[in-house]
Amino acid sequence: MGFLKPNMPPLPPPPKAPEPPSDELTPEEKEKIKKEQDAIMRRRKGRKQTILTGPLGIQETEEDALDTLLGKKD
Repeated sequence: MGFLKPNMPPLPPPPKAPEPPSDELTPEEKEKIKKEQDAIMRRRKGRKQTILTGPLGIQETEEDALDTLLGKKD
């Protein structure tokens, strides 16, 4: 072409794409996933029991609502 626009060499061909991983899980992988999910559910259950309020506010029975530090509610 010229002095200021040299010819570009051709690009090398792209590398071959890797084969996709198989969709099937080994029994060991299935067992590991099940243990992890069980542990998550145990932690979630424990946290859920510590929450004392719901979407409607504090959830308490009538007997619990009657006793206060200053006396009984009317």
